[in-house]
Amino acid sequence: MAVAGGRPARTALPVDCSELQVSFGTVRAVDGISFHIEPGEVFALLGPNGAGKTTTIRVLTTLIAPDSGRATVFGHDVRREAMLVRHLIGYLPQQLSADFQLTGYENVWLFARLFDLPRREREARVREVLAVMGLDDVRDRLVRTYSGGMIRRLELAQALVNRPALLVLDEPTIGLDPLARADVWERVRTLRQETGMAVLLTTHYMEEADVLSDRVALMHHGRFRAEGTPADLKSALGPGATLDDVFRHHVGAAIEDEELSGGGRDVRSTRRTAQRLG
Repeated sequence: MAVAGGRPARTALPVDCSELQVSFGTVRAVDGISFHIEPGEVFALLGPNGAGKTTTIRVLTTLIAPDSGRATVFGHDVRREAMLVRHLIGYLPQQLSADFQLTGYENVWLFARLFDLPRREREARVREVLAVMGLDDVRDRLVRTYSGGMIRRLELAQALVNRPALLVLDEPTIGLDPLARADVWERVRTLRQETGMAVLLTTHYMEEADVLSDRVALMHHGRFRAEGTPADLKSALGPGATLDDVFRHHVGAAIEDEELSGGGRDVRSTRRTAQRLG
């Protein structure tokens, strides 16, 4: 499957951000971060709820405009060239995007129309991505009959139908059991190897970020606390360190201080939710 759409400039980076800032009222959600993603690279944003990860993704997917700073996707400014950017990316949000009253085929076909794919190409493209995601045999079933893992793979098919050059995944496996998570990531890994597609993701699963990512950035209160390859970040802490240890070292102490001061209600709630989801 050749997932490479749009017209990215040959020398342009998939993502290039400089001094990006976003505020909501008096809250600085993203506080002057700068980073880039290399072609074919998997870059992970890690951090607790409220760190600014999803806000950063919403800027890059043109859903909100930054207050200041600059962000480009393959050389196209996310504010001035939003439509061009949207045709270059595939986006899997945290919230479910599939319509349970439609079939798998109808869901992906709807996204093909939203991306304004030529009519003569739609059916072949829809069948292609459903096959890649292992859903060809169930494409005519209503989505309400799908398992959680099947639904997430269907949403990946929706994100891939326009053959994006950059795939953006916001908590793509939250709530899935370990087998379903492994299945989703195996398909993403295969796509990346076959196409050279760049990937930007957020995840609460440190083992996923460790195995899948070329580089990671740890965010807290809108700022990067650390950035680098998982191997370099772990080696800086010493032999036997894990990415969980790196996270606790750079971010954990600040979270514990907030909880002790009574400001960690959202953090505690998130932890309880994660425990219920398994």
